[in-house]
Amino acid sequence: MTFFKPFAVVAALAVAAAPAFAESRVTYKSAKSASSYYQMAVQIAEAMKAGSGNEIIVTVEESQGSVQNVMEVKARGADYVFTTPPALVRLAQGGKAMFEGKGDPAFDEIRALFPIPSLTMHFVVSEASGITDFAGLEGKTVLLGKGSFGAREGAKYLGLFGLEGKVELAEVELSNAVPALKNGQIDAFVTAGSFPAPNVIEAAASTGVTVLSLSDEQIAQTKRARLVIPAGTYAGQEEDIVTTSLPVVAYTTTKMDEETAYQLTKTFWEGKAAMGEAAPWWNGVDESLMANITGKLHPGAIRYYKEAGMALTDAQM
Repeated sequence: MTFFKPFAVVAALAVAAAPAFAESRVTYKSAKSASSYYQMAVQIAEAMKAGSGNEIIVTVEESQGSVQNVMEVKARGADYVFTTPPALVRLAQGGKAMFEGKGDPAFDEIRALFPIPSLTMHFVVSEASGITDFAGLEGKTVLLGKGSFGAREGAKYLGLFGLEGKVELAEVELSNAVPALKNGQIDAFVTAGSFPAPNVIEAAASTGVTVLSLSDEQIAQTKRARLVIPAGTYAGQEEDIVTTSLPVVAYTTTKMDEETAYQLTKTFWEGKAAMGEAAPWWNGVDESLMANITGKLHPGAIRYYKEAGMALTDAQM
């Protein structure tokens, strides 16, 4: 199943092109080409071109990850836009964790433009398992996957919620999660990505699943952002799912001129509804995600948000 329909976005936006200005060429560095975030980047590129009347031309570059995206700020120019969680920007600016000993004044010039779909945690259990909450995972077989954010976060949550050593961890690749759940090889799997997640959609449609909600206390333990997946997102989901997420934001630097940053931000928000028609993950992006941008916004973006009447914090200014 795919949600990606870039030409639908182009058609929808072409009729509402923004006023002309000097052509801007932008490089948008995203994620691995097989990921949903790369698909989002391509969709943004199409939307920018259509929504600006061909005045914003975006070239999408594949990336090996968010850390690489931040590190390249040191060598990039005014046309560089990249995606990363705000937490990584804070670490880079503080020279901490993976950026220890690799600090650079260029990191202090990073500025936010707009939020994109968050990495959203899904704890997916089969209906046949009878699991209704995290305590019910005890003694069950859970697939975490390997090496991904979702796998690391899932293992962390099992520890936080008193389940470490109390579940059987399946030695199955996450790509095989749905058939493994269907044939009873596993009782649950953990995945992180933009919602609606394709593997969760498939599992809900073919097997019948429950996506577990976290309590407010559990969310506080994780120290992650609270996120609500609306009822009806997945087949059989009658209530909202309360879970956690890792926010992801599109950034540039102060090298970018104000007008280009303004047009990028304006075109993104004005084209978001059309993007959502082509790919439902955009429907989870709204003004509420602005609170997840903990650092400074680019002056051009600030100009748009003031015009649009969106509230900004002192820290974002």
